[in-house]
Amino acid sequence: MQKFEEETGLTLIYDVFDSNEVLETKMLAGGSGYDVVVPSGTFLQRQIQAGAFQELDAAKLANSGNLWDVIQERTAGYDPNNAYSINYMWGTTGIGVNVAKVREALGDDVALNSMDLVLKPENMEKLASCGVHFLDAPAEMIPMTLQYIGEDPDSHDPDVIKKAEEVLTSVRPHIQKFHSSEYINALANGDICVAVGWSGDILQARDRAAEADNGVEIEYHPFAEGSLMWFDQMAIPTDAPNPEGAHKFLDFIMDANNMATASNYVYYANGNKASQEFLAEDVIGDPAIYPDDATMQNLYITTPYPAKTQRVVTRMWTKIKSGT
Repeated sequence: MQKFEEETGLTLIYDVFDSNEVLETKMLAGGSGYDVVVPSGTFLQRQIQAGAFQELDAAKLANSGNLWDVIQERTAGYDPNNAYSINYMWGTTGIGVNVAKVREALGDDVALNSMDLVLKPENMEKLASCGVHFLDAPAEMIPMTLQYIGEDPDSHDPDVIKKAEEVLTSVRPHIQKFHSSEYINALANGDICVAVGWSGDILQARDRAAEADNGVEIEYHPFAEGSLMWFDQMAIPTDAPNPEGAHKFLDFIMDANNMATASNYVYYANGNKASQEFLAEDVIGDPAIYPDDATMQNLYITTPYPAKTQRVVTRMWTKIKSGT
């Protein structure tokens, strides 16, 4: 971000939140003090409806022609006409495995890309000894479970959603932790053998393990049964102190070289078509980051729960996590 400061004379202050839920609380309370925030698609949609963001001024975003129509079409499901946000990064929610430990626990012919690994109690019982983490993200874990049992992952019907409870409760005794970031180091260090998590995070764990040369081999797989596609979107709060600077930052990010630099650093796919020629081969050429067409067709997206359903989900998730 030093490059941005040098080019614009603006100073960047950067904060990180562990989950969308924490950011949403701050956004909906108002007066966050932020000029740019990066919520995921479903949270963005709800926050747009709540009036938390201002429409982007297209005249100040000269680089918007670099955006990728394939991703734009999908993000329009959250932000009609992409009026309030630009895509920063996208990816999938899937499974990270310590290959040797999982095969040791379940046999050499185990399918490393199947939800069976984490949603069948008999498998989880065997994996518990080497450690399993799940995301602390009900908006991801419940749709995943519904997809597994053949229900619509985007269902807002409380009766359908409740069907996920039995499945998740059955494997709950074998889940070491629900957390949305600790699994990166835990996988890389060999402290756990399985994590349900975000593609980019698990690929970071894979690369950390490889750099440490610690004998830990991590693989990431979108689920064969279909994975959730997620989008991190950059948006400008309604009460942003410096909307002019915010637009400059978004335009800077949409520069093809700048976006490629970000993706090459974090190993996430981005929504910028023009950046692809500048991506490192181990980013653009890795199907775990940029999936093939068949996998892309198998990915699904979800929409925000209405308030009544959200209350059901929150109560259910609290119950599942507590194991009561």
